[in-house]
Amino acid sequence: MLDLKDGKKAVNFARNVIDEYVKKGKIPSIDLKGIFSENQGAFVTIHTFPNHDLRGCIGIPLPIMSLKNAIIEGAKSATQDPRFPPLEEIELDRIVIEVTILSKPEIIRINQPKDYLSKIEIGRDGLIVEQGFFKGLLLPQVPVEQGWNEEQFLSHTCMKAGLMPDAWFEKSTKISRFSGQVFTEVEPRGEIKEKKLNGSDD
Repeated sequence: MLDLKDGKKAVNFARNVIDEYVKKGKIPSIDLKGIFSENQGAFVTIHTFPNHDLRGCIGIPLPIMSLKNAIIEGAKSATQDPRFPPLEEIELDRIVIEVTILSKPEIIRINQPKDYLSKIEIGRDGLIVEQGFFKGLLLPQVPVEQGWNEEQFLSHTCMKAGLMPDAWFEKSTKISRFSGQVFTEVEPRGEIKEKKLNGSDD
């Protein structure tokens, strides 16, 4: 868990990486210690401001590198999200940056597929769906922002993986859950808050 001070550091660092990478194609040299040296998954999300449309969202779901490096990789990649045109310098003052710190995913054990519905909590869990070579992830804030229930969340994560919406009924489908701490700019280069997924902010 990050406190607000470290959460602000994470978002400011992601912002600096995005600025430098878009302007110069380089990564800034910033010394981050403590929790940023520990292996942890992280996603960096870019939204337009003030419309708050998605502009890029990529990250490292597993704790396979330091949090600092996960933020670097997520921030760089989010500027080049293949779903959108590459982020341009003219946009840098019209976007807000969000960083989600992920817990280690855990496989959800069930007896029958309908058990998933009682084992997923909207506002707490993010999901990873895997089947063969197909894999998709949705962050915990997505179903809250979209107003989805548990079944819709499962179906949309399956579709994110390139599967049919009801693929979560199939025995060959593996579903994992994780939690996330979300820190975001309120406005471009402005105040940074922790986003509470139950609808309130610190």
